[in-house]
Amino acid sequence: MNIVIGLLIPFLGTTLGAACVFFLKDELNPLVQKGLLGFASGVMVAASVWSLLIPAIDMSGDMEKFAFVPAAVGFALGMAFLFAMDRVIPHLHLNEEKPEGLPSQLKKTTMLVLAVTLHNIPEGMAVGVVFAGLLSGNEKITVASAVALSIGIAIQNFPEGAIISLPLKSEGGGRAKSFFCGMASGVVEPVAAMLTILLTGIVTPLLPYLLSFAAGAMLYVVVEELLPEASAGEHSDIGTIGFAAGFLVMMILDVALG
Repeated sequence: MNIVIGLLIPFLGTTLGAACVFFLKDELNPLVQKGLLGFASGVMVAASVWSLLIPAIDMSGDMEKFAFVPAAVGFALGMAFLFAMDRVIPHLHLNEEKPEGLPSQLKKTTMLVLAVTLHNIPEGMAVGVVFAGLLSGNEKITVASAVALSIGIAIQNFPEGAIISLPLKSEGGGRAKSFFCGMASGVVEPVAAMLTILLTGIVTPLLPYLLSFAAGAMLYVVVEELLPEASAGEHSDIGTIGFAAGFLVMMILDVALG
């Protein structure tokens, strides 16, 4: 039961963020949006380091001076995976007119949701891998550290849910439809996490590689999408302050609860 709750916590963050369409009339203030994007970036970077890369290196301690190999290989593969997905899946980023990925006839709303969904895949994998490691009895992963990761990702999912649902409402999508589109973008996280856990028997021997794979995929999203959006135009310092705040929150969560 605790595992199920842990997997659903990030999805709850997205859902609560999407629910902003029922309480806010317009889109988020651009400065607030920059701050939230920076905050989400900070959370993801800290989670990648403390919750994923460091445990991956610690688990490979028996390789001595080559303990970095699983983390390095997994990290590179995670980056490559998101790079490939970014080029293949049709999606449209917020405040952009030209879609990315393969040409398609999908609606703008669908491609906006797909953009956030694409970002949520590595987050779901990260949570699933950590809980799979917990279930396997790995001493490097504790219940507290797994829950800390779930809470951290939920915190950064809140602005993502709001950032996707509010623009959809302002374009005439309606509150209910915009809410469900925003919420739907987060469904992939518990699904990806559950699939990872169901493969625990396969996952366990590859745990260091998979932890760092998730870290690489998450950091690709941060560097390729979130930080450029947070620093575009004027007042880029707002995104920087948000990044610092997000990094601190996730670092404190992981160290205090881990």
